[in-house]
Amino acid sequence: MHSLMISDVFFPRINGVSTSIESFREALAALHIRTSLIAPRYPAQQGRADGPTIHRVGSLPLPFDPEDRLMRRRFIRELLPLLREDRPDLVHVQTPFAAHYAGLELAQALGVPCIASYHTYFEEYLFHYIPLLPRNLLRRLARNFSRGQCNALDGIIVPSRAMVETLEGYGVTAALHVLPTGLAESRFVGGCGDFFRLRYGIAAHRKMLLYVGRVAFEKNIGFLLEMLARLKDDQPQALLVVTGEGPALRALQEQASALGLDGFVRFIGYLDRHTELHDCYRAADVFVFASRTETQGLVLLEAMALGTPAVALAEMGTCDILEGEKGCRIAPADAEGFARVIARLLDDPATLQRLSAEAREHARSWSAGSMARRLASLYGMWTGTSPGPLRLGKGAPADAT
Repeated sequence: MHSLMISDVFFPRINGVSTSIESFREALAALHIRTSLIAPRYPAQQGRADGPTIHRVGSLPLPFDPEDRLMRRRFIRELLPLLREDRPDLVHVQTPFAAHYAGLELAQALGVPCIASYHTYFEEYLFHYIPLLPRNLLRRLARNFSRGQCNALDGIIVPSRAMVETLEGYGVTAALHVLPTGLAESRFVGGCGDFFRLRYGIAAHRKMLLYVGRVAFEKNIGFLLEMLARLKDDQPQALLVVTGEGPALRALQEQASALGLDGFVRFIGYLDRHTELHDCYRAADVFVFASRTETQGLVLLEAMALGTPAVALAEMGTCDILEGEKGCRIAPADAEGFARVIARLLDDPATLQRLSAEAREHARSWSAGSMARRLASLYGMWTGTSPGPLRLGKGAPADAT
């Protein structure tokens, strides 16, 4: 079996899509399933080699989002002779921009199925980037866009049950299958919290809250700042560490100052995900997350895998991870209520310790190996090489595929 993945983003660009692609490729390789990947070439890659299974193509910068790139279709088309020599069994699209249309074109030229993973809940954040149009109009446009793209495919993989219901509500009629991204074993080991605190000058007695992810408006980090403004009166030793970068950074820094949070919040940029990030997770007392637009919320599992209990809003894809509150707590959707949940945990070390152990155990149930075996079964269904799972309909359990 040979899967050709195509994506508008991949490392060194750090986000959930890049992580998902890497996790599945590594786990599929262990099952003797080959994957190749078409992804943009980034300026930061000068002199770095990816290996023969990753095809980097020329790309252009996006003026409204300098972290991302737009792949040039003509460079993708130039790969066709190579792909015909080593023909994949299917094309697996990972993002809905240039990769979607190029993926459909390649699949047609090669005579193979084209499927996609639906990672991004557009309707709830598009207005952050196109503020001049009314929200209701943008939502309608996003729904029409997603419906048209999905119905052009042979099948769609979604990472949570909430996204099945959402896409069916849009009028998507193509087969939908729930398959979350799993965690590789490397995500469960390593890290030294004391080293991280020493490096960044964070005293051992400070109660460290942590957010990891893209610093973007749709991540609702501003809500966490409002929560912190209420928490600091009850917990004067609280410190929120925000890792990552993105278009909302300056606005969030200004909001923090306006809320009087100087000394209570630190923005530290991207960390190396294989080393420094593990240290960071280990250093934290609680992982906090308030995004309402996640299709899965993989970063919650990453924190829990290293024993950091999570407090989060149960919205969209995070509901599946937070269900049963194993190693985590679901917080109210208001800043004061969220702060109360955090304060109770910080005042109860025994509960925090118990949640830490629960978090590790719960994260292990989302192993990359088991998710890759399910993906292999789906690949077999689409290519006709083995029987596949039944279509997952609205309300079906997450493990139905």
